[in-house]
Amino acid sequence: MVDTREIFHDLESGNYTGVIYKNLSLKKKIVAYFASYGDGTIADLCRELNASIPTITKLLSELIDDGFVLDFGKVETGGGRRPNIYGLDPESGFFLGVEVKTNSLNIALFDFKKNLVKLVENQAYILQNSHESLDALCDQICVFVNELRIEKERILGLGVNLSGRVKSETGYSYSFFHFEEEPLSKVIESKVGIKTYLENDTRAMAYGEYECGVVTGEKNVLFINLNRGIGLGMFIDGKLYYGKSGFAGELGHIPLFDNEELCHCGKKGCLETEASGLALENAFVERLKEGSSSSLSKKFERNEKITLEDIINAANNEDILAIELIAQIGEKMGRAIALLINLFNPDLVILGGAISAAGDYVRLPLKSAINKYSLSLVNSDTNLKVSKLGERAGVFGACLLVRSKLLGLM
Repeated sequence: MVDTREIFHDLESGNYTGVIYKNLSLKKKIVAYFASYGDGTIADLCRELNASIPTITKLLSELIDDGFVLDFGKVETGGGRRPNIYGLDPESGFFLGVEVKTNSLNIALFDFKKNLVKLVENQAYILQNSHESLDALCDQICVFVNELRIEKERILGLGVNLSGRVKSETGYSYSFFHFEEEPLSKVIESKVGIKTYLENDTRAMAYGEYECGVVTGEKNVLFINLNRGIGLGMFIDGKLYYGKSGFAGELGHIPLFDNEELCHCGKKGCLETEASGLALENAFVERLKEGSSSSLSKKFERNEKITLEDIINAANNEDILAIELIAQIGEKMGRAIALLINLFNPDLVILGGAISAAGDYVRLPLKSAINKYSLSLVNSDTNLKVSKLGERAGVFGACLLVRSKLLGLM
């Protein structure tokens, strides 16, 4: 008998044909059904998968023997013969996610039923485009896995989020660790020993929020990642949108301003030059140099670096300078989001990333600018919400994206 875990790998590789291929495909669909809809009966599966009772009964028996499916016994009905109900064993498979940030890592493990099993946040790590930084990343993932009380074989996949240009379909990163012809996903997979998928950080954050955040049935959703850079994750008709080459969502590099500020992308006038967290840091320091007062003035006088998080915390503690500059960021971002609303007419716009933690200090000027610059007939149907998951959106999304990809749910 073929190992049932093969259903989570590439069935289209040509290694399986005929009856074996058909049965493996049906097993995958059975697991995907339980993952999507919850527990069910043989009749439910036959109806959904258009398969016979003997076939489904046989495959369910094999999935039970392999530890993936549980038989919960008879279900109560209004009369007649009571059918057995089946469902996934949540501990039969796990999904690992890693959010790579500039100065830290978030690592999480989810089980088959989307339950969070373990989470490590803000683990010390320095992201640099070097072999040493890549090795350190893989080492920390291995430490996390080795400390788990489950067999490594039950971790079915690993998702790794990186900022910048990531082509998830092929596993290449063009912003970090692009040292070899081999895809970065394969390099990490060889070092960690777990099937690996690469994803852009903003798309992963969007997916986390879509699956277990503020989304409540909306199908057309824009997720704005307001961090040191600016990213965009898009759901169109309930599907995560990648674009033809896999690089959709470069909102931060829309040439929205007529200025001479050089963006790190090499062009001038990008949204990021005036509305990003990096722009906020630079503007804050310039105002302090000009003599403005702030609760962070003493830190500036000691020549210590003032970070985006420092400014957000200062605003939330009623620092006037921080509030003023965050409001300016909000107004400029509102213009950009108004543009998106006019283009996409979405159900929902979600504000995520570090700057969203400033709450109404960024949301209110942003909302005001949206009302000013977008068409009223268009924006009247669009809700604006702040991320529910916050800093956990990315790592949750990494786990859930791997789950969906392995189950064929995307």
